[in-house]
Amino acid sequence: MKDLNLSNVQDNWENFITSAIAMAPRLITALVSAILIFIVGRWIIGLLKKLIRKAFIKKEVELSLQKFLLNVITWSLNILLFIIVVTQLGVQTSAFVAMIGAAGLAIGLALQGSLANFAGGILILMLKPFKVGDYIEVKSGESGTVHEIDIFHTRLITPQNQMVIIPNGDVSNNSITNYTHLGTRRTWFNIGVSYNANLNEAKKILLGVIKDNQYAFESPAPQVVVTELGDSAINLSIRATTSLDNFWTMNEELIINCKRALDNAGIEIPFPQRDLHIYQNA
Repeated sequence: MKDLNLSNVQDNWENFITSAIAMAPRLITALVSAILIFIVGRWIIGLLKKLIRKAFIKKEVELSLQKFLLNVITWSLNILLFIIVVTQLGVQTSAFVAMIGAAGLAIGLALQGSLANFAGGILILMLKPFKVGDYIEVKSGESGTVHEIDIFHTRLITPQNQMVIIPNGDVSNNSITNYTHLGTRRTWFNIGVSYNANLNEAKKILLGVIKDNQYAFESPAPQVVVTELGDSAINLSIRATTSLDNFWTMNEELIINCKRALDNAGIEIPFPQRDLHIYQNA
């Protein structure tokens, strides 16, 4: 019995050696081919990355979008190269494809909110409704200077020097007010005058204040418009355009000088008030 077992082991070992010797040239050829394919593939991927990066720079693609697209392209090419290499070694790739598909589905279900922000970031970086340095306001009420745009979030610096981080999904799916896109900005505030005031005189005085301001542009022409008969005052709208850098300075100077000019002219700027009438029976 022992002799029979030893004989079977010896026969199996000899068959294995014979098969290995017969397959050795093919295995060595496949291994060498796989190594050469890997080396050449890595060289081609590096070359493509350089060419794509130069193309992005030439087209002035947003830096954040450049990094993201380069990462996606690099990962995709590396996965494709891996599949080609293992196929060359004789491994069936259907299992790898199924695993990648299952992993993608699981990740997509687990990260639905993040994927919405991801898609919003891609839209923002491609369509460019605003850029770094622009002063914007989003529908949710946050406003500030754009500090950074990444794939998932947009970061704003408020006038109070606070950083606000907004998910890109919320930004891309709602209205955005870009105050700096056109290169100039127009102030638009109301000043109330008394019902006893001469409106033509008040408009003339306020328009003169605007024209005397060193930052206010002559074109488009400044305006002083009667907008509302309010509860306690008649509202006059002050409208003037200036550069982005001088907007807040001009806005403050106009408020101060308009009040001074109306005070000097004896035109009252009333505050909210109520008239109380008392009736007494005789």
